[in-house]
Amino acid sequence: MSVFADLGRHPGWPARLGPVEVRAGTVTLRGPRLFDGSRWSRLRIRDRAYLEQWEPTAQEGWDERNAAWSWPGQWSSLRSMARRGTTLPFMIMVNGEVAGQITVGNIVRGSLQSAWIGYWVAADRAGGGVATAAVALLTDHAFREAGLHRLEATVRPENAASIRVLTKSGFREEGLFKRYLDVAGQWRDHLCFALTVEDFPEGLVRRLVARGDARLP
Repeated sequence: MSVFADLGRHPGWPARLGPVEVRAGTVTLRGPRLFDGSRWSRLRIRDRAYLEQWEPTAQEGWDERNAAWSWPGQWSSLRSMARRGTTLPFMIMVNGEVAGQITVGNIVRGSLQSAWIGYWVAADRAGGGVATAAVALLTDHAFREAGLHRLEATVRPENAASIRVLTKSGFREEGLFKRYLDVAGQWRDHLCFALTVEDFPEGLVRRLVARGDARLP
């Protein structure tokens, strides 16, 4: 057993990331907390039409699985997976307020050192650079502190906004997964995007800053 496991910690967790300044405000990432439930639930229920079309189908209805009372169980599960080193879960904060979530999940060690990255951002924060900054912050953290080599992201071909976030961040399109995931009640095709640590050794945040898309305070 590693020293990280002995301490209930793993490479890259826990952590606070940022800040990075974009058009929408100051973006930081922190771990989920129990008291996030009310804000999380309000955003998720308010933005159902914006979010549900891109997220996996679940047995529970949208309002049920995104109710404030469902958050403690989700929070506990995220914390448990983070402590086991299989997930890096973060809340996306804009000007100190919860504005979404971003997660590196299904972390595989050994000779693969790979994981996926996924995110959602509140509808009223879309288009302001928040998702791009969050992806850059967590990707840099995953490659450096967490020691990963490759990150993948899957997205429906119709999700132009998310595709822009990934391509702007430097992820490359690698192929199409046919009928990959059950979303909104149907098996949907997904594009696969990926990035390895060698692609941008200077880091994605520094790349955004150099292009004028973000600023470090």
